[in-house]
Amino acid sequence: MTAGGGSGSAALTLVFLAASALAGAGCTRGAPGVGAGEGAASAARATGDDGLAWQAAPPLPAPVTNNAVAAISTGAGVTVFSFLGLDSTRVWSGVTSAAYAWRVGDGTWRTVAPVPGAGRLAATAQAVGGRIYVLGGYTVAEDGGERSVPDVDVYDPASDTWSRGADIPLPTDDAVSGLWRDSLIFLVSGWHDTGNVADVQLYDPANDRWRAATPVPGPPVFGHSGAVVGDLILYVDGVGIRSGKPRFVLEAGAWAGDIDPADPTSIRWRRLGAHPGPPVYRGAGAAWNGRLFVAGGSDNPYNYNGVGYDGRLSEPLAQLLSFDPARGAWATLPGPPVASMDHRQMAVAGGYVFLVGGMEAGRKVSWRAWVARLAESRR
Repeated sequence: MTAGGGSGSAALTLVFLAASALAGAGCTRGAPGVGAGEGAASAARATGDDGLAWQAAPPLPAPVTNNAVAAISTGAGVTVFSFLGLDSTRVWSGVTSAAYAWRVGDGTWRTVAPVPGAGRLAATAQAVGGRIYVLGGYTVAEDGGERSVPDVDVYDPASDTWSRGADIPLPTDDAVSGLWRDSLIFLVSGWHDTGNVADVQLYDPANDRWRAATPVPGPPVFGHSGAVVGDLILYVDGVGIRSGKPRFVLEAGAWAGDIDPADPTSIRWRRLGAHPGPPVYRGAGAAWNGRLFVAGGSDNPYNYNGVGYDGRLSEPLAQLLSFDPARGAWATLPGPPVASMDHRQMAVAGGYVFLVGGMEAGRKVSWRAWVARLAESRR
């Protein structure tokens, strides 16, 4: 979702840079399989009526979707990282542990040390104190079996090395993560092996320690989108489990959790008004300037190959949503020139927001990376 304006506020300006090229086959969590597709699309530059401008940037070294992303800002500049995910084959053997980095202004991405262990999907990442924490996800076996993992892998960009953090108490994938006050990481709902969980798990990187927080009161979901905005956890939609067919159905709903600064494990949850448009599955969430943003996603939930649980091919939404908690207001902005889905989140650092990889129309796994320069707005 992406945040809008209101009377008396300056417009929020975004400058997106798009990387060109595409690629395009697999299945799990009950989805039927379909063969691979091919195709290409050219990057475009356009400026919308609300001040959005789009430009091309370098392509990824290889197409990837369902990857975890994070960004850091140092004296050397702003760098975004992509970890794990699925390659253009869209089959179990295409689940990768590869990692890439791009510094704003450089002409190309570079390959960095891969994430330790087997490749996995539906992990999430957050940057804290100059390091990046890659949390959870699931592995896929040749027979289609999926296992949620407890892994917390810690990447040090300065040395291009990995270490291991304390395991997630309840291994979770397809969760929302958010960083609170540049110190604590919330892991909200998601999937564990055979079903959804309502658990909210709180990780303290400085002490390498996990605690349980107040669980979500609504239906537990996976593939939801959200972030931590100030002292609020915000998330929307996601997939719930039903007894009929299809088993997996989008749950339309937006939730806010007020974090108690004196005890961040204590969260007061409340339901928000519905956002514009259809419910979103695997959109890319981010927090910026006191607002929640969600880019892309799909309105037809699917397994990792992009085939819906209802048997139809899923397609991405060409949209950028926002929510301003100070006003309780939703807004819709134009999305990038090429719509995409199958994201974990957007990465934010140094005044930039990044949307990396994903799956485009026709289930094509993307080489594209988008970067948005966000200007501060006054209220």
